[in-house]
Order: sequence, then C-alpha cells, then structure tokens
Amino acid sequence: MALAVICLFQLVTLPVEFDATARAKKQLVSLGIVDPDEMPGVNETLDAAALTYVAAFAASFGSLLHLLLIISGGRRSD
Repeated sequence: MALAVICLFQLVTLPVEFDATARAKKQLVSLGIVDPDEMPGVNETLDAAALTYVAAFAASFGSLLHLLLIISGGRRSD
C-alpha cells in the first residue's frame, strides 16, 4: 500500500516539476543570471534534472508492478 502511495505522489509531482523547470528557465534569463547564449546548456541541465523525477516514478512503478506480480503469482494455475 505504501508503495502505491509513493507512486501516486511521484506521478502528481511530475507536472509540478516540469512547470517549475520552465519557470526557472524564464527567470534565469529575465533576471540576467544567465545570458541567452548560455541557455542551451541550461536547458539541457534543467531538463535532465526534471527527468530524474520521471526516472524515480518509473523505478517505483516498476517495483509496484513487480510486487503485484509476485502477489498474484500465487493465484495462477499452470
């Protein structure tokens, strides 16, 4: 049950993280912290950081599926 809650939380977090990444990119340029010519590297870095949330969700979802398959494995008939 706890793993299902973790998966749900991570799924809900994904759009929030991608929105935060998009807002950060805009703020970095508008505040003059990053020059526009530096944005390709910034984009790659922030996109990679956001994708870590996707990877975490995929890993926990895979673990949940694995656990569900183990639990349902006792019920199958060969």
